[in-house]
Amino acid sequence: MRFFLYILCIAAMLLQFPAPDAALATQTHGAPEGIYVHQASHIFFIFAMAILIYWLRSRNLVENKGWRMIQYAGVFFILWSLDAFLVHFIDEQARLVELSRISRWNVSIEPAGGHLWLAWLYYLLKLDHLLCVPGMVFLYLGLRRLSDTAYDIDNTRGEGT
Repeated sequence: MRFFLYILCIAAMLLQFPAPDAALATQTHGAPEGIYVHQASHIFFIFAMAILIYWLRSRNLVENKGWRMIQYAGVFFILWSLDAFLVHFIDEQARLVELSRISRWNVSIEPAGGHLWLAWLYYLLKLDHLLCVPGMVFLYLGLRRLSDTAYDIDNTRGEGT
């Protein structure tokens, strides 16, 4: 059954290659209310992940590999949310860059005031998936480790009965 699900997922991904659409890493939001609420949610998420990490460390749960991986996920999620917050600020609030489509696969980034470093910073920040995906992988691995541990404990209890 698991093999069939893997094949199904791979087939679904391969079917998307012939007809790509715009793959925008970060979404834009309606001004001004949408972006303010969205930015506030990034800040809230950063604090939530920081509290989770603090809680895990203060209770020494990170000695368990599953919880330690969840802590790493929290760190990556904080970095991702900071990244996304900055992209939204540069792109939608401060309007420090102007994007124009050159072709289907090329976009021009025109920074305000001709500051080339700003264009490079914006480009690098748009690669937010390089922070979010590892966070999701660590979260998955941590939850799987905790689940396996709970399963082992349940099986050990059931052996005596």
